[in-house]
Amino acid sequence: MQTYNTDILIVGAGPVGIFSVYQAGFLGMKTIVVDALAEIGGQPIALYPNKYIYDIPAYPKIQAADLIEKLIQQATPFMKDGSGVFLLNSQVLELSRGEDKQFCVKTSMGDTIYAKAIVICAGAGAFGPNRPPLENIENFEGQSVHYFVKNPEIFRDKNIVIAGGGDSAVDWAIELSNIAKKIYMVHRRDSFRAAPASVEQLKKLADESKIDMVIPFMLDGLKGDGKILKSVILKDLDDNKKEIEADHLLAFFGLSRSLGELENWGFKINKLHSSIEVNLPTCETAIDGIFAVGDVAQYEHKLKLISTGFAESSMALHAAWKYVFPDKPFHFVHSTSK
Repeated sequence: MQTYNTDILIVGAGPVGIFSVYQAGFLGMKTIVVDALAEIGGQPIALYPNKYIYDIPAYPKIQAADLIEKLIQQATPFMKDGSGVFLLNSQVLELSRGEDKQFCVKTSMGDTIYAKAIVICAGAGAFGPNRPPLENIENFEGQSVHYFVKNPEIFRDKNIVIAGGGDSAVDWAIELSNIAKKIYMVHRRDSFRAAPASVEQLKKLADESKIDMVIPFMLDGLKGDGKILKSVILKDLDDNKKEIEADHLLAFFGLSRSLGELENWGFKINKLHSSIEVNLPTCETAIDGIFAVGDVAQYEHKLKLISTGFAESSMALHAAWKYVFPDKPFHFVHSTSK
């Protein structure tokens, strides 16, 4: 349990949060970053570290993990003298504000953070997988049952069952078809919610017998010894059952998302999008001195893109200047001038 004093508290260590460390540092502001995950990188590291991203300026394509590494490199020069401190495995809980207008935030790890302004870069908020309701599934998690893919090599020459109909399920079926012994694609209907080009590629691989389409079926049970999976039990819409030999199950049924204690801080919450309403062009919330950027921020015609979050971060941190340096006039400077 420690006490920190900083200029900007950044909530979230995803791409936009890391860029915010750079942006704040460029403006001469010190930062503390809090994130609920165990490592820096947010959803790109937790969900798709090896997948390519195609809409980052100056990169025709870049793997998610490489993007995070580049962002850390960009922020590193400003992570000195107690700035750019990352408090991981920690969630923000209580918020209060003193007579000096400084915010006081308590965390789940018992730390206390005093900050002049707060930038929330919480992405989709705290998230976790939607687990299929299978008996004893928790015994296999981490060893044979997976909700995210961090290291594709563990699936080399293995029999894999992939369940789900969205982008994650389809994309990983395509990706792992190059290294797996056998892939079974399980879905309850013949239509998928993934990008049309990906669905077309999936069906092409199925026609080439590189992927077995098991449709219409759904998960019904698991068989194995301890943590080691031996087979997956499936059933169709008429309750007919089928058993498939499998070393791994990848279950992609989306994420459960929650803003957690942020919902109790007094923001205008958009329940439909599980996000925080902000005012443009500053991205300031209903609370003076607290900004929200990236996927957690909501306004009319919002585009949930990483590049949008970068721009919102720049706008928010320039607007935060008046809270950090109230007696110091702001003079805009391009990075090429420094």
